[in-house]
Amino acid sequence: MPLNDNRIDARDWSLLCVLSVLWGGSFFFNGAALRELPALTLVFLRVALGAIILLPLLRAQGIAFPNGFAGWRAFLAIGLLNNVAPFSLIVLGQTFIPSGLASILNATTPLFTVIVMAAAGEEMLQMRRVAGVALGLVGVIVLRGWGADARAGQALGILLCLGGAFSYGLAALAARRLLKDSPPLGTATFQLMASTFLMAIVVGAIEKPWRLPLPGVATWLAVLGLAGLSTALAYIVFFQILRRSGATNVMLVTLLIPVTAILLGWLVLGEPISAREIAGAMVIGSALLVIDGRVPGLPRRAA
Repeated sequence: MPLNDNRIDARDWSLLCVLSVLWGGSFFFNGAALRELPALTLVFLRVALGAIILLPLLRAQGIAFPNGFAGWRAFLAIGLLNNVAPFSLIVLGQTFIPSGLASILNATTPLFTVIVMAAAGEEMLQMRRVAGVALGLVGVIVLRGWGADARAGQALGILLCLGGAFSYGLAALAARRLLKDSPPLGTATFQLMASTFLMAIVVGAIEKPWRLPLPGVATWLAVLGLAGLSTALAYIVFFQILRRSGATNVMLVTLLIPVTAILLGWLVLGEPISAREIAGAMVIGSALLVIDGRVPGLPRRAA
């Protein structure tokens, strides 16, 4: 695939905002569901129900299933890197560190993606992008606060969350190379089906969910929200942006998620917004403009 600048157009900026809301909601759904479900079982339900929700849409669109192991191999790889590994690592990491710190570590995903894509020769390592992602990470830290404490296992929690962010970067590279001709709906459905197969093996060996008591209604509603909105619908949007604007750009959503989470808290729950949060959001906005590259070039083009 040729090297390119991969700027984002207005449509994909809008889709990134939608995706940030969908994935931002996963923190709320996770928090509610983890009260009655263990972490890996929740991940299994998330990908399994997400796949079930998308299957009727797949049939309606007339998209055929992959043929044999050769056809499923790419989706098994994407499912492992994009769902099984990062979902599990981040959820487990949150058992050791606060959610604020976990969200900051998750926001390193674009930085890992820039490095992975450049090392693989897929996208140019532009200092504008590196500087913009670093600035965005500073904005996330300002907006959310560091949120660190001295609880036991904090170093392990940090490493687990960083491992999840790195896995997302690898997943973006694999999807760019292996699934560039696959329709977004097919990609989203098949990688969730592959993830379900892999997570069934993991959960069956470790947590044995059939021995657990049946969760309550509130937990099931949280799981359905996680599967339907934050997984099924979110991945259709994700793969659409990936095909149009590139791997590095789609991962910018991790910088937007803290902003949308705070805005939703303000609009829906009436939570106040502090000056620190406004400052952090402004730094993140500036970083996105730097990464996009068009605003800094306006004075030069005008001249």
